[in-house]
Amino acid sequence: MLRFFLVALVVIAAMQGYVMWHVWRLLPLAAPLKVVVMLIMLVALGCLIGQFASDGLPLPAATAVYEIGNSWLIIAFYLLMIFVVLDLCRLFHLIPASWLHGNAVTTLVITALMLVTFVGGNLHYRHKVRQAMTFSVSQPLDKPLRIVFVSDLHAGFHNPSSEIGRWVDLINAEQPDLILIGGDLIDGNVRPLLAQGTADELRRLAAPAYACPGNHDYMAGIDKATQFCQQAGIHLLRDQVATVDGGVTIIGRDDRSNPQRMPLAQLMAGTDPATCRIVLDHQPYNLEQAEQCGANLQLSGHTHHGQVWPLNWVTQALYECDYGAHKRGNTDYYISSGIGIWGGKFRIGTSSEYAVIELKGR
Repeated sequence: MLRFFLVALVVIAAMQGYVMWHVWRLLPLAAPLKVVVMLIMLVALGCLIGQFASDGLPLPAATAVYEIGNSWLIIAFYLLMIFVVLDLCRLFHLIPASWLHGNAVTTLVITALMLVTFVGGNLHYRHKVRQAMTFSVSQPLDKPLRIVFVSDLHAGFHNPSSEIGRWVDLINAEQPDLILIGGDLIDGNVRPLLAQGTADELRRLAAPAYACPGNHDYMAGIDKATQFCQQAGIHLLRDQVATVDGGVTIIGRDDRSNPQRMPLAQLMAGTDPATCRIVLDHQPYNLEQAEQCGANLQLSGHTHHGQVWPLNWVTQALYECDYGAHKRGNTDYYISSGIGIWGGKFRIGTSSEYAVIELKGR
């Protein structure tokens, strides 16, 4: 883990240096004003790094550090892409070098493009897409079940209790029989959840709620995450099985963050194949396992569908299915892009969503 953070720090520092160098050359401003811009960019970088040691800060300050730092990471990434494209165009003599030196027109165009992209991305994130789908299973059910599936709430500094409450209202409006949560309920720190009373909002969920843990729940401390779920009235299944009214068995896998988690075949060995069996597994790796074990449905999250373009190209390369409905044999899958978000509140080329599933038996 330490090696990962060191590598990430080097990459971020290199990106920051490249962007700052280009911004310094591009701005048609006097040197003192350029220095102010550079200082602002360094403060944003400091917030990105400093969030990992922000527990000693007052909650509003820690929230600001989180919001500024993680938003800057995505903004800087887009500036990086823009300047790489401009550099390549300059190298191949597609644009004159003067476009990148003290040029007011280029500065205004890039500023307008960034504003449209990120204001639009923020507004798009705030709009939650309702995904409706129907799955039929071969087992009998007492009645058709309405299930609301959400994943990746990332409740915390940037998704406060007021926002979680809005999502609870969306879920309750569907009048579900069952609520399933596909991991990453917590963003990585339980402190803001406890301070804001987030558990009180989640206790308003109007149907039984079951969840599996995600990697960010482990980052928050799995014992703390488990205790929070108990306070919120959510059944956290860590390599556990629950049978719910209506003839459905929920198999909740522990996250891959636990290298000793139980194999799915062992976990499902004691379940009744005469019931509809739904697997909750946060990270959608090894999808063939649910098929081999005879699961009717697997619900996952984690990928965010890349969250911002072009990172969805990366998730498409990493996973057999990184988003949406999928099928293997007699097993159906749905991988959600998540109702919440990690980092900056931007959705660019992807959506935040909740799934409303009509489950029908024979």
